[in-house]
Amino acid sequence: MEIPSHYLERAVGEFAQLPGIGRKTAMRLVLHLLRWEQKDVEAFAESLHELATNVHYCSECHNICDDELCPICASPKRDHATICVVESVQDVMAIEATQQYHGVYHVLGGIISPMDGIGPQDLEIESLVERVNRGGINEVILALSPTMEGDTTSFYIFRRLATFSDVEITTLARGVAQNDQLHYTDEVTLGRSIVDRKPFRN
Repeated sequence: MEIPSHYLERAVGEFAQLPGIGRKTAMRLVLHLLRWEQKDVEAFAESLHELATNVHYCSECHNICDDELCPICASPKRDHATICVVESVQDVMAIEATQQYHGVYHVLGGIISPMDGIGPQDLEIESLVERVNRGGINEVILALSPTMEGDTTSFYIFRRLATFSDVEITTLARGVAQNDQLHYTDEVTLGRSIVDRKPFRN
């Protein structure tokens, strides 16, 4: 399909880079934007600019935030002796929605997946070990999706933390179905899995 405008072509190309957005959907979105008032389009563009320039990753847990520390890490009301290890920011949001967990988090930024070329060195595992090594941690919850890659990552982290004998390593109760993505799990099931967590075993 030949696009009659270079600017339209560029916008469609940018939208088509988003996950789950093909060129037809990208074209529909861009044409929809063209029907907006200019001030609304500018506000939309400004929000993306602010997203790119002002959103950071927490220096402690690697969650997204506007400051050096995310609100969870900065809160004195949270249990800082309990760390919940998750794959992504989406998983933090999913667990927070259950209102069953009151500790802090550690976002790995992915899981070990040799097929995708992702190894332990590509994830925030060393920073987790450093956090535990600083002391004051009683429990590390391995809240990764129950897939082969998630279990592999959990086992790797379990081995890395095995030397900290005073730290309990737990995992989610298997109310989360095998091969499910954590952030797609309903809040009741996920909340029950957090509450009924159990010691991690080989």
